[in-house]
Amino acid sequence: MRHLGISVAATRLVTEELAKENSKGAKYAIKKCIIYSLILGIFSSGIILLFSNFIVKVCLHSRISKMPLYAIAVSLPFISMSSAINGYFSAIRKVIKTASSQLIEQFVKIFATSFLLSLFLPKGLEYACLALIIGDVISELISFTYIFLLYLSDIKKYKSIGDTKNRNYKKDILSISLPIALTSYIRSGISTFKQLIIPLRLEKSGMSCKKALSDYGIVNGMALPLIMFPSVIITSISNLLIPEYSTFYAKNNLNQIKRISLKLLKITFIFSICVFGIFFTFSDDLCNVLYENKEVVYYVKILSPLIILMYIDTIVDGMLKGLNMQVAVMKCNIIDLFLSTFLLYFLLPIFKIKGYIMVLYFSEILNTVISIIQLVKASKIKIKYLTWTIIPLASIMLSRYVIKLLNFAFTSSIVTLIIKIVIFILIYLSFLFFSSILEKKDLKI
Repeated sequence: MRHLGISVAATRLVTEELAKENSKGAKYAIKKCIIYSLILGIFSSGIILLFSNFIVKVCLHSRISKMPLYAIAVSLPFISMSSAINGYFSAIRKVIKTASSQLIEQFVKIFATSFLLSLFLPKGLEYACLALIIGDVISELISFTYIFLLYLSDIKKYKSIGDTKNRNYKKDILSISLPIALTSYIRSGISTFKQLIIPLRLEKSGMSCKKALSDYGIVNGMALPLIMFPSVIITSISNLLIPEYSTFYAKNNLNQIKRISLKLLKITFIFSICVFGIFFTFSDDLCNVLYENKEVVYYVKILSPLIILMYIDTIVDGMLKGLNMQVAVMKCNIIDLFLSTFLLYFLLPIFKIKGYIMVLYFSEILNTVISIIQLVKASKIKIKYLTWTIIPLASIMLSRYVIKLLNFAFTSSIVTLIIKIVIFILIYLSFLFFSSILEKKDLKI
């Protein structure tokens, strides 16, 4: 459960205090945010523990014990504190530190989940659920330890200049975070229920317990983390947009909002289509290097178009949060979760794992469309959808064709893969520059 409210509160308060050269206030604000995030995390853990009997007996029909829920509960305080610290790094514009922690988290999640599934899957349903959840928990704990050490090192650089007497930090933190936190709890509760029912509804299709968990583990624990791996770049930019857009919004600088929004959306379209092309073209080689599992290849290929929607939705959400529309973003996410959970309940017994993929597409299309509509209304921008998609997609096709013609291989399969991906990207970018879709000025914000 990512506590968006605390993250936004930390970003805004630290940004405002540093803008007033009140470093003492900024240090005090982030410490308060971390403390409140810890309290919220413990509260969230308590809710899960309190309702663990209900979840296991009613929702899961006593098919598993409480152990997976206990594992989730342990991780929540650390996830919550990570959100506050990430908000701090967004405020001081050091998103590389946030990005590096997310890279570590994704690396650990991919390998831990893959290893634990191979170890625990033969032992039954409960152990398979534990494998999926413990993979997440391990990655979250390692990521928190890393980002917390970076925070301790960074905060020492600020001298205690200014004061904390002229601001009620507690009131400010709660006024920003509570409305978002409430919607976040609703969203997280529905999301948890959604994750719990997926294996059970897959079994209703006639699949064995082992096969249901295996397919779900491959999609959710291997394929999705892999295609989302490059999203740390987009997520970091999205987090950085919150303080920047907050400043423009406070000054009512609509022209600057429109200019940056269009430029970032254009770059996001180009970047996301490039990443889609890489995963679609090199899915066999990537999965052989990382997993040595041929089943993952199919799901990476079929899920790779989602990259375009996911990345655009992420960057648009960052813009909306900076325009003080974070509650609207959360409401959209809650509606999406309600609808996708409803669809999963009825589609999984009919279409099996393909039903899950269908719902993933529905969810991302719905989220992206609603988010873009909200951004267009708020910023009055005109997005060039056809220009920013057709030519980049044509460039992807050209790059794939050239790579197939260059049928070379070195002794090391990893070296061969890296060189092919580099050539692929260079051809892609060259075609975009040649067609004037991408220009040097686009690379400067």
